[in-house]
Amino acid sequence: MAKTFKGRVIIAGNITGEAAVTRHGFNTLATYYAGMASRSPICHDQGNPDLYQKEIAGKIICLPATIGSTTGGMIIQCATKIGIGPKAMLYAEHIDTVSAAGILLSQIWDNNTIVCVDQLGSEFLESVKTGDKVTVKEDGTVTVG
Repeated sequence: MAKTFKGRVIIAGNITGEAAVTRHGFNTLATYYAGMASRSPICHDQGNPDLYQKEIAGKIICLPATIGSTTGGMIIQCATKIGIGPKAMLYAEHIDTVSAAGILLSQIWDNNTIVCVDQLGSEFLESVKTGDKVTVKEDGTVTVG
């Protein structure tokens, strides 16, 4: 049975895709940096048991929040530019300024849209599983299933 959630729109878009879910903080540097030279589409963050060694390129990343270095925004922008970044990022909590900058720069500099919605709540993260079909609407409505 499908569940619907409403969040705050950061970057609007109407998309449907496959979820890649972490219930841990998402470390953008650890996730993407090792794979950027080889254009590897998998998560390289050994500290993230939910996503480590799983394909994440073009997925809808569902996460509580990002963690890590101030380079995180540029990592998101660069990963998307070379084709290994996410289709969307859906935050249970508030988006942080570092990842927000990367998502915005990806759109401004490279015309690559990463649909982004935050403040979806803990129930969202408890409901969605890796592999689930997720639909995002421009108004911040997210449907799982």
